[in-house]
Amino acid sequence: MTLQLETAPHPETLRRVAIEPISRVEGHGKVTLLIDEDNHVRQARLHIVEFRGFEKFVQGRPFWEIPVMVQRLCGICPVSHHLAASKAMDQIVGVDHLTPTAEKLRRLMHYGQILQSHALHFFHLSSPDLLFGFGSEVARRNIVGVAAAHPDVAKQGVLLRKYGQEVIRVTAGKRVHGTSSVPGGVNKNLSSEERDHLLKDIYPIIAWSREAVALARRLFEQDLERYNSFGRFDAHSLCLIRADGAMDLYHGGLRARTVDGKTLFDHENYDHYWEHIHEEVKSWSYMKFPFFRELGPEAGWYRVGPLTRVSQCDFIPTPFADHERRDFLAFDGGNAAGATLGYHWARMIEMLHAAEMIKELLHDDDLLGQDLLVTGERRERGVGMIEAPRGTLIHHYRVDENDLVVRANLIVSTTHNNQAMNEAIRRVASQYLDGQTLTEGLLNHIEVAVRAFDPCLSCATHALGKMPLELELLGPDGALLDRLGTAP
Repeated sequence: MTLQLETAPHPETLRRVAIEPISRVEGHGKVTLLIDEDNHVRQARLHIVEFRGFEKFVQGRPFWEIPVMVQRLCGICPVSHHLAASKAMDQIVGVDHLTPTAEKLRRLMHYGQILQSHALHFFHLSSPDLLFGFGSEVARRNIVGVAAAHPDVAKQGVLLRKYGQEVIRVTAGKRVHGTSSVPGGVNKNLSSEERDHLLKDIYPIIAWSREAVALARRLFEQDLERYNSFGRFDAHSLCLIRADGAMDLYHGGLRARTVDGKTLFDHENYDHYWEHIHEEVKSWSYMKFPFFRELGPEAGWYRVGPLTRVSQCDFIPTPFADHERRDFLAFDGGNAAGATLGYHWARMIEMLHAAEMIKELLHDDDLLGQDLLVTGERRERGVGMIEAPRGTLIHHYRVDENDLVVRANLIVSTTHNNQAMNEAIRRVASQYLDGQTLTEGLLNHIEVAVRAFDPCLSCATHALGKMPLELELLGPDGALLDRLGTAP
């Protein structure tokens, strides 16, 4: 499964090109390329260079603080960490089943997070590439350029995200870093006024989400060959699945399939995820490399996220999204479902599903209930897992007899996709950069491949500061041959 250009014997004889940082993603990372004397790319790697420290930061803290603390990993997907940690702490306090009110309020919060995060990524971060072209004028390739050329698209993107944030505010207490999910349930319900406030706008939100799916499809149709082949590679898959095989972004059992469709495990209880998933450390990145134990570190890496969830579930339990899922899987003989850029289309299908689920939940009177918390018999270990916008998210904690966290292991979505992102940039480097003169537009092709995964590098690492973009091409003797750069 690994591309041949990963092999780079005698790297000291090769030229090194660095893209640092990758733009229009959450957090900071860089890509390095090693190029031989014939301008062939021999190695391409995604590096996460900041230290990841949250697994140590939380040690020694009372377990009930963790759902609020770990949100500080990220300002884009804090709800995902809030809920994954809460699910782990449910186990610590001996709770296996929440009250209907608590369960549905958490789900509503989660679907608000899915909606706002997917809207942010597609419209604000990725649509400039998709609408204007990967090598288009850099000054235009941003959300301001989109607003000027496609005002209706930009407006819908802004309003979709705003609505998702409003769902989060109402359920979590505030738009970023809320406090409502606690071990054993939630600490607030919805008022009738809050529910009515969200209900009045949900039908336009569903309509705009359907238009976003149609836009993603049109992009494929307009440039089918490129969209299908860009950064394409085969990969195993991992996601949560409901007991009946439906997509469930909040809870379920683990489903893993190989590139040839073989099921490695299905409906597996995630409480013992380590029996199937192991993590490898490499010297050139602070981000770990997970793999399936059954297949080993070389062949066992996999990908997660919207592309996997939409293609591997048996159905989506909302009508509009499931109709779009079937069209997506059938499109061009199924090719879009295996394409790296298929992530964008699948992401919009999930956004539509989130909007439909929000509508269903808002019509459920359990949201107004007063039964919010459950208690049980204290345990020492808790595992929480959720499908975050970017993919499967794992929180695993051990707590001592003094209620203090003594061990934490977090495998975030971007970490699961680490090797897959590396494969994508290798493919793109081989397809578009071999033998070419350096240009910003060509280098942006590498970034487009990374952005397809919607990586959250600040979740996978502990990032500080803001770095400039500076790329230098050096000859075998170390002489500077070419340079591109942007100010910090």
